[in-house]
Amino acid sequence: MTLHLYDTETRALREFTPLVPGHASVYLCGATVQGEPHIGHVRSGVAFDVLRRWLLAHEVDVAFVRNVTDVDDKILNKARDAGRPWWEWAATFERSFAWAYDQLGVLPPSVEPRATGHITQMVELIDRLIESGHAYASAGDVYFDVMSFPSYGALSGHKLDDVHQGESAAEGKRDPRDFTLWKAAKPGEPSWPTPWGRGRPGWHLECSAMAEAYLGPDFDIHCGGLDLVFPHHENERAQSQAAGDGFSRYWLHNGWVTMGGEKMSKSLGNVLSVPNVLQHVRPQELRYYLGGAHYRSMLEYSDNALQTAAVTYRGIEGFVKRTVERAGDVPLGTWTDGFAAALDDDLGVPKALAELHATVRAGNSALEGGDLESAVEHAGQVRAMLSILGVDPLDPHWAGGSGDTDALEGALGVLVDAELQRRAQAKVDKDWPAADAIRDRLAKAGIDVTDTPNGPEWSVGATRSNDEAGQ
Repeated sequence: MTLHLYDTETRALREFTPLVPGHASVYLCGATVQGEPHIGHVRSGVAFDVLRRWLLAHEVDVAFVRNVTDVDDKILNKARDAGRPWWEWAATFERSFAWAYDQLGVLPPSVEPRATGHITQMVELIDRLIESGHAYASAGDVYFDVMSFPSYGALSGHKLDDVHQGESAAEGKRDPRDFTLWKAAKPGEPSWPTPWGRGRPGWHLECSAMAEAYLGPDFDIHCGGLDLVFPHHENERAQSQAAGDGFSRYWLHNGWVTMGGEKMSKSLGNVLSVPNVLQHVRPQELRYYLGGAHYRSMLEYSDNALQTAAVTYRGIEGFVKRTVERAGDVPLGTWTDGFAAALDDDLGVPKALAELHATVRAGNSALEGGDLESAVEHAGQVRAMLSILGVDPLDPHWAGGSGDTDALEGALGVLVDAELQRRAQAKVDKDWPAADAIRDRLAKAGIDVTDTPNGPEWSVGATRSNDEAGQ
């Protein structure tokens, strides 16, 4: 593997060389658990799960840290408005995020630390910054002195004159560009004791402390959404390096999920919660959709695009399962050279998918031509590629299902097989209108029928309109 990744700080593709050969240390900014996760929230989880799987497939051990921000202004405000304890509100939606990640087949992190569990590490980091002259206390608050750190802005490209932290004004700040490390206690809010008085952490401080606690002062990759470059990651970098840490060597950022050209966010009201979307497509289909674009690109959401991705995935899945039905088994094979080249080039999933689809077409041709050995080989390659993308249909994660789901699938099979038997008899009787009517009726219901040398085969596709079904 010669993996090149686009580093936000240097604005260039760089060959990935881990600090420790055979070991990669990765930190992903996780959820601020203020509400139900929408598909924009989980895109980073899917994108960097592909990175992790690609490293693991090359026998690189990966320490993957994904944090949980469980105390924050938004959490406190929403819990208060709902009349619920802040800790219970945070725990409720932490479970919602964990469920969403699991539904989409995202590998669990090596560790998932909570901000509230690392107050000691945060206080120690603040103490180091104050002692080195990079931070100062004022009336119970503690601020980072931006002007004390000459390379501030190098990650985001912000000029010092243009820096706006997005924080409310505070009398104790020496410079409006300074940002808050520690917030003095307010009535009714959680607080912890420190040398500067009771209070709670600022958002940026949390990740620096947790990254160092689990990955050390120097680690390989820091990931997160593009919206975190400034101020969050810029401030993480500044406070950690000012305290003497090397911090992250590569910075990776994924693009947003947009609607109408705007970032999907709760404030815009244009959210699509993961549970709601999963009423319309299966989890593996949603993952295929979210992971299909290049991770650095913007992904403009539409119902049509989601359904198109779902139908495309079903076609790939159908090829693998038809091959299994014919051969009895399809062992996991090896991805193609073209697939590997695409992923080694900054996780180029779109090019990798082109290679995948070409392999599926070749495999389908082999099936139709009766060359089962070639079909099995191609299906094994397809499985290997899908496994890296996290959507191998034969992976036990997707193979499982509730008893109700299994029963419904069984009932559907009986009904479709009965229709196909009637169609076969109509063809024997040369009643072509009746045979065509059965096929059109199945197509309208979303059942795709393929005539093969071994008889008709069917798969579940998209429900079609009357016009599309020829009626």
